[in-house]
Amino acid sequence: MKNTLKRLTAVAVLVAMTAFTACGTADSTEDASGEETTASASAAAEDASESDSDWDELDQDEITAAMGMGWNLGNQLEASSNKVPNETVWGNPTIREDLIKSVKEQGFNTIRIPVSYLSKIGDAPDYTIDSAWLDRIQEVVDYVVDNDMFAIVNMHGDGYYTVDGGWLLCVDENQDEIKAKYEAVWTQIADRFKDYDEHLIFESMNEEFDNTYGNPDPVGYENINAYNQIFVDAVRKTGSNNTRRWLLMPGWNTNIDYIAGDYGFEIPDDSLCEADGKRIMISVHYYDPYNFTLDENDSSAKTQWGKYATEDYDSWGQEDYVDSQMKKMYDKFVSQGYPVVIGELGVQDKTHLSEVQYEYRCYWIEYVVKAAKDNGCVPVYWDNGYNGKNGYALFERVTGKVLYPEIIEGMMRAINSEGDYDIPAPDVEAVETSAEE
Repeated sequence: MKNTLKRLTAVAVLVAMTAFTACGTADSTEDASGEETTASASAAAEDASESDSDWDELDQDEITAAMGMGWNLGNQLEASSNKVPNETVWGNPTIREDLIKSVKEQGFNTIRIPVSYLSKIGDAPDYTIDSAWLDRIQEVVDYVVDNDMFAIVNMHGDGYYTVDGGWLLCVDENQDEIKAKYEAVWTQIADRFKDYDEHLIFESMNEEFDNTYGNPDPVGYENINAYNQIFVDAVRKTGSNNTRRWLLMPGWNTNIDYIAGDYGFEIPDDSLCEADGKRIMISVHYYDPYNFTLDENDSSAKTQWGKYATEDYDSWGQEDYVDSQMKKMYDKFVSQGYPVVIGELGVQDKTHLSEVQYEYRCYWIEYVVKAAKDNGCVPVYWDNGYNGKNGYALFERVTGKVLYPEIIEGMMRAINSEGDYDIPAPDVEAVETSAEE
């Protein structure tokens, strides 16, 4: 209960400071009404107790190692219907701390918490976030950080053209209004969490782009860069631990090529940061090749991948491609002091098409996690809570039961390895033998 204890300590210190000044000292001052002014002393006490206690300053190598293997609490706080965020509306149950503890027990050190705000944001000019929604977000964050895990909190569905109520739209004309709203919302989020320790990381956006799959729109990319700058400045200005917190941000559609390549991505200025060194992270996602990982069309989906594949596989996106993409992030960012978080990666369950797909799914996930780790990146598995056809679930959301231990074992083997090793080949023979029996 690290942060809970910290908040209680802050209250105790604040009470003590107030009592001391109320007794009257030689240095106390009075305002026009004759009452002593204790606001500055109270603020100082709160800053001292909240900001300095329990904060561990982690540099690039330390934060990357500490975050370890990550897991997404997907399709929950970003779920919505008719512009209204609702954590159960997409079929998952209410989030409980028992689930978080199950994830922790399996060796995950980081949980990414996608969040949508949408209609929970009030009208201009204040754009006030519904306090009950912020309370619930904070409750879930506490499940994570109180279990000594890292929590990544982002702004998720608000940036989708395909989500009802999406407003953070990079090629829309009303950019002044969008940017004012974005700044106001992130200021409120950051202020709510400003006293949390290093276990909390803010992520500016999710898969922000113009909903067309091609080279980035230059104007749209300029707006994404502007959003990231607004995000950094808004968070830093709230003070306390936010002046030195690690901040995570994507470029165009979290696409590796469009972020590492010469397409317009800019790392924001972070001159308001008070830490000794860089505190900016880069966010990308990895789902290649599409037909093996994401494709839900039975006629085009692939069920095998990699050097062991014998049929029904793509002609691109194999092991050498994974290696080159991860190295691209290392060369562009990691080597320059910017940690990279692979905020989403995963393969759907397509065993309804082929029983051996699970073996290749295990192999892909372990290979990608290992390549990420070898290049100084933090891998975070995408789990949407759905088990079976087209699902990504590793845990049963109600009970916390592990559904696919072999996938988790492979990820942990990869993230905890200290050197090179041979990733187990897909055990296709065992599957075929079992099917025959």
